[in-house]
Amino acid sequence: PNKTRNTSGILIHLSATASMIVDCGEATYGQLVRLYGPIHTENVLRSLRAVYISHLHADHHIGLVGLLRARLRLGEQQPLYLLAPRQIRPWLHTYHRNFEPILPSLQLVPCADLLYNDCTLEDTAMSQLLETVGLAQVRTCYVRHCPNAFGVAFTHPDGWKITYSGDTMPSDDLIKLGIDSDLLIHEATMEDDLEGEARLKMHSTTSQAVQVGRQMAARFTLLTHFSQRYAKVPIFSDSFTANVGIAFDNMQVRLSDLPKLPLMYSALKLMFAEHYEEMELKAIKRQLQQEREMARVST
Repeated sequence: PNKTRNTSGILIHLSATASMIVDCGEATYGQLVRLYGPIHTENVLRSLRAVYISHLHADHHIGLVGLLRARLRLGEQQPLYLLAPRQIRPWLHTYHRNFEPILPSLQLVPCADLLYNDCTLEDTAMSQLLETVGLAQVRTCYVRHCPNAFGVAFTHPDGWKITYSGDTMPSDDLIKLGIDSDLLIHEATMEDDLEGEARLKMHSTTSQAVQVGRQMAARFTLLTHFSQRYAKVPIFSDSFTANVGIAFDNMQVRLSDLPKLPLMYSALKLMFAEHYEEMELKAIKRQLQQEREMARVST
């Protein structure tokens, strides 16, 4: 996190009375309070049916305990579904054993039990999960990041489908999982000029994320999880089209309003002109440095 951007945490309203959170980085609960205020946040917590954790890097799950504690303070007794890598268990048990009891407030469903090509969750458990959360289907896939990193696709009874990449390089399995999504939320950690660095760190560039959306025929692609070097806005590439948007902290958007997001690009560039020009200058210097290095190698 930095002073203008928090870690990963996306609240999805599934109905007037049900919601879920997709990834739960540090201070996710604090972000809810800042956005909604204390009273409305209580309503959000009461509507919460599930939390999905894509992988076990701290910026994607360490806010879970704070969220659970806030629910318990409200007296919420119904266990929260936790869709997460099963390797989260030791961390949860350690906290439960050494600090305060939290396990009764959770019902873990391992992401590996929900694989789109090998779903092993028992039918009764699946039916109960879908009914409680308010979904028609939920499926996962392994993605190309750290071990036990997953992407996920949620299909709503009304027919809309949202796919979330978590952290990953471009992934063929994610494309298959998310085919014909109404919305793809995909990480875009690096600008296009840093493709090599993105590969080393097993992340995606902006254009790679956009291409994944095209390959899965997603109706809209929302880019998120930008590197901290882009403190306010990312570098806009030529791949940004009318069905590509960028996410920012405390953004609220309906599926029907997604096409309006690209109309904001010009305004964002003006709002953060100094920052944007600085990023462009760094990109130019980096390109010149690469050209000089290539020239030395060729001679």
